[in-house]
Amino acid sequence: MSGTSRPKAPAATVSGQPPAWLRRTILIVICGLFLVPLLAMFEFTLRQQGGGYGIEHWAALVDPENSRMYRNLVKGIGNSLLLAVITIAIVWVLFLPTIVLVHLQFPRLARAFELLTVLPIAIPAIVLVVGLAPLYRIIVQVLGGHIWTLALAYGILVLPFAYRAIVSELEGMGAKTLVEAARSLGASWFTVLWRVIVPGVRRGLTSATLITAAVVLGEFTVSSLLNRVTMQVALVEVSKSDPYAAVITSLLSLVIVFALLFIFASIRPRGQRKQRGGAAQAPTATAAIATSEIQPVTATQKEVGANG
Repeated sequence: MSGTSRPKAPAATVSGQPPAWLRRTILIVICGLFLVPLLAMFEFTLRQQGGGYGIEHWAALVDPENSRMYRNLVKGIGNSLLLAVITIAIVWVLFLPTIVLVHLQFPRLARAFELLTVLPIAIPAIVLVVGLAPLYRIIVQVLGGHIWTLALAYGILVLPFAYRAIVSELEGMGAKTLVEAARSLGASWFTVLWRVIVPGVRRGLTSATLITAAVVLGEFTVSSLLNRVTMQVALVEVSKSDPYAAVITSLLSLVIVFALLFIFASIRPRGQRKQRGGAAQAPTATAAIATSEIQPVTATQKEVGANG
């Protein structure tokens, strides 16, 4: 035996990411699950009465002569878009500060608050309507029967999704440390919320906004039982006389929501774009997280320094 020992082979490194072929396969399968129903809907809208395919149903939808037939559908789409905007505003203006306040100042109430946010999922929508109907009688007497009042009920429906999306980002960014640092520099609570918390939970807010829009545009039970005209209620009425128009509207709404989802998912923070474009070495995940956490505090420091 030789006195010299052979050098040991380096240990195989285990990558934290799955193989490229597995990622592509999963992506193709998921895209197929979404695309097959959309393609089937599109094929249905092209069918003609006498056989074959054409765009006569698409043309009939925008024909001025049929405007009276689809007037209720146009009204329902407009109402749903208005409700989506108002409900998103409720998430940003009311839910976000409340969630941040409970997470930072009252952590003991976080468990009870989380249990409260799960109730809209656990309770069926028809049961919620039974409880909301007496309240809406009072709301109609005080505020009138305007369509925007339905956003109060939609805010309850989207609360579980918005809460989980925002809280997961708050826990990941280390909000308590950043808030304490900003407050020690003299920043007001509004500055902390706008310059520290909002940039840190940008991805969670984007998810909450998209989920809110999807829930509002797809909701039927509450609006139908409360006698409000929304897109889904109008689609059910139109489908009785013209199923092609209902399928075309549903297809367009799904395509628009998916397009918005991909657009918002592809938007990267400004700091990450600079790092990818100008850095000689790709930053690690830890460095990216640290950069995204430090930037809001730096902005707060500049503001406090300018005021001082």
